[in-house]
Amino acid sequence: MWVLAVPFRAPAPGAVWHAGLQAHVWVGAELPPELAPYDPPPYTLERFLEDELNEKPRPLPMARPMTPRDQQWEGADVVAGHAAAGGRVFLLGDDPGVGKTGTAILAARLIAEQRDVRTVLVVADRPAAITIPHWARSIAGFGDGGLRWCVTTWDRLGKVSKLRFDVVIADEAHMVRHTTTQRWKHWKAVSGAARVKDAPFVLAATATPAHTPLELPYLAPQFAVTHAEPLKEWADLPKKLATHGFHVERGRYGWQWTEDAEARRADLARLQSWLADADPPATLHRPAPWGPVSVTGTPVALTPAERAAYDSEWSEFRAEMQLARRSRQSAKGRAALLRFRQKAGLIRVQATVDWVKAQVEAERQVAVSVEFVETAADPIREALLDSGIPVAGIYGRDRFDVEAERLRFQRGDAAVCVFTVTASISLHAGELLPDGRPASTTPRVGLFHQPRFSGIQARQVTGRTHRDGQVSPWRIAFAEDTVEEQVARVMVERLAVSGSAAGADTSSLQQIAELLDADWLPSTALTEG
Repeated sequence: MWVLAVPFRAPAPGAVWHAGLQAHVWVGAELPPELAPYDPPPYTLERFLEDELNEKPRPLPMARPMTPRDQQWEGADVVAGHAAAGGRVFLLGDDPGVGKTGTAILAARLIAEQRDVRTVLVVADRPAAITIPHWARSIAGFGDGGLRWCVTTWDRLGKVSKLRFDVVIADEAHMVRHTTTQRWKHWKAVSGAARVKDAPFVLAATATPAHTPLELPYLAPQFAVTHAEPLKEWADLPKKLATHGFHVERGRYGWQWTEDAEARRADLARLQSWLADADPPATLHRPAPWGPVSVTGTPVALTPAERAAYDSEWSEFRAEMQLARRSRQSAKGRAALLRFRQKAGLIRVQATVDWVKAQVEAERQVAVSVEFVETAADPIREALLDSGIPVAGIYGRDRFDVEAERLRFQRGDAAVCVFTVTASISLHAGELLPDGRPASTTPRVGLFHQPRFSGIQARQVTGRTHRDGQVSPWRIAFAEDTVEEQVARVMVERLAVSGSAAGADTSSLQQIAELLDADWLPSTALTEG
């Protein structure tokens, strides 16, 4: 039986939809030529399902070997030691680009030497066209250890929620920091978060675990082990943190962390001790040996016409926000905030284009991080193309072949990459590409077209180019003498703490909310708007 990776609404003559597998299947000795494009690569979900159904899995092609760094073996040993001592969840919090992927793969192999491990699930971030091949190449390159690997994405977690795995690797684990989502429901099933017995070992990998201790429900099973308390008592993480003396309390939009800086430091110290001071430790964080990323502000002097437009948009936004506040209409407040950010960014498009052109002329490759497509990504890309500068685009659903676009930038065929994703892609100089050749060694510089509200997102973005030994400075563009400048200042000041083991100092979110007259909205209006 062949389980096929057929894109939505693509023709698959002769194949049959299997409701149980949620995939098209073909039964036969060989795959017909018309179905060959849908033959799933090794380690993908469809290939995993196929190998489970057939008596003998198909052989794997020869892979280009990858040599682990000593640091990756050392990290794997720490993870395996935690598993051997009966740990449930390990938090791998190395800085972006240090090598978490290789560490995680090696750790799974070492754990398989300790216990009966046959299957490993890897949950990666979007875009799937980049992250799944990256993990598959890494597994093949480092060696799969004879284990059955299944690589999927957070968006497809529901397709594996009924399957059982022995080890689960959660890449960008902060994707399940909220328990009110459908994704969390699927994660509970996959990770065995509510099971006392027969639960897989979970390796949570992220350089940015959360904004607050309240956003660490995926670590709750380990906290239960640490305190020798029943797992069910940790199902309500905020309540349990309160009983352990954390400075959390119920607010208008659910549980909130205190704003008192001293109390926060005490909470962080306690939480970090639970993980790092355990014997053996339940977490590992190693800073990038090439140093922290340099992030500085880039003020944009608006023309008189642009200033008038900006002031008009700001006044309109304030009026809309005040109306929404008085009527307590969160949806209207969110919409007003979104529109203002889109319009403010659109006003500065030409300045971003001019800055990027200057960097290209200085023989640098430029990564431009944007949040919006129609008011930022598209106009920036189109203006650069009109100037004769080749641009790679990683944004918009089904707009581009994202891996092909990434490789255009990495090979130097495109001098600029405009992207909306925040994690799980590599844009750094000298990267080893899938064909075995290195990426261009042209220095990379990055630009946030708009200040990010979330420290998690900002730190993840800078790690796209400032990684694996490559130093890449970043700049934040903002309109001079506006609220954007104040937001950018807060972002730079707080960016450094976004990777602590318990998450970032979220006072930055409160400060930004107050600057935008949005402090009455839930924090998700800023971090997930």
